[in-house]
Amino acid sequence: MLKNFWYACELSSTVTHQPQQIKMLNQRFVLYRNSQGQVVALKDQCPHRGAALSLGWVEDGCIRCPYHGWKFQADGQCADIPANASETPMPKKARVESYSTQEKYGFVWLFYGDLPEAERPPIPPLPEFDDPTLHRSYLDFTVHTHYTRVLENSIDISHLPIVHANTFGAGFKDNPRVEEYEVQDEGWGISATSTYRNYTKPKGLFTFFFRQKSSDLDSKFTFYLPNITKVESRSEQIRIVNYAVHFPVDDNTTISKRILFRSFARYSWLDDVFMNYYTKIYAEDSRVSESQYPKMIPTQLSAEVHIPSDALQLAYRKLRQKYLAMGWGVEPYPSDSNPANGQSSLSSHAALVN
Repeated sequence: MLKNFWYACELSSTVTHQPQQIKMLNQRFVLYRNSQGQVVALKDQCPHRGAALSLGWVEDGCIRCPYHGWKFQADGQCADIPANASETPMPKKARVESYSTQEKYGFVWLFYGDLPEAERPPIPPLPEFDDPTLHRSYLDFTVHTHYTRVLENSIDISHLPIVHANTFGAGFKDNPRVEEYEVQDEGWGISATSTYRNYTKPKGLFTFFFRQKSSDLDSKFTFYLPNITKVESRSEQIRIVNYAVHFPVDDNTTISKRILFRSFARYSWLDDVFMNYYTKIYAEDSRVSESQYPKMIPTQLSAEVHIPSDALQLAYRKLRQKYLAMGWGVEPYPSDSNPANGQSSLSSHAALVN
């Protein structure tokens, strides 16, 4: 997992004045809106006794702990401890970690890392979210494996006629060969375009939207660090753009928030039909992804065999490894979950209350 990036952590429409917990990067965060409607993000753990702040309530733009009522401001500083007398000094450690947020493309983005604001990578451009000619549908899909395997599956060009032979991949069965392609720098991401020659009418839903028995199908596969993929497919009849935010809950759980844009059949009453079809496709993928071992992609490029059609995945591994080598990796578990330096002796009372 990587730090120093913006993470699309939740849909803006679901974040309200009621605190809600999100689990990401092996940690817990709490999101809520303050009195100005701005999204606040804090570590979802009271420093007093570790209670989840998300079980508390919002008061004057601050959040109250559900256990002892400690009140925390949007910057994480504790502003009130009900059990203390008014003249009691505030403990120096009475604060929780806060995180920068912004809203864009219908998502709340949380910056996780320690880079100064001017040095932070930008949120990637997602122009389809502002295109009124495209209809969108949403779907969440949970995969029980590391997010790197799920992300790689989304940009895997050669698996379609094998894994999806009973759905849209049937259109590739007569010509599964992948032509050589070039990878292109997208700025904090990389893309590749592949043309499937004589793509035949797929089985199922899309049969009704292909007028010709076969045609060339151009697909552009893109990934943006840390966890976003985009697959855009075009033929003479249709355009489909499939975005996925692969949400790293923990080392063995990924929630893929899928947003499907389509240029045809732009009726809301058809959304369930499309999402049911894509649920079958994602189930085909997850069956394989969950079987892969090790769960996380290897850090050594030589640990697995690569062929020319894996060029985009290989580019992802190299770019990811670059930032891991720079120290941008996230620890497997929160460092404060273990005793500091293995010490078992108690500090003085004065140190504990400060």
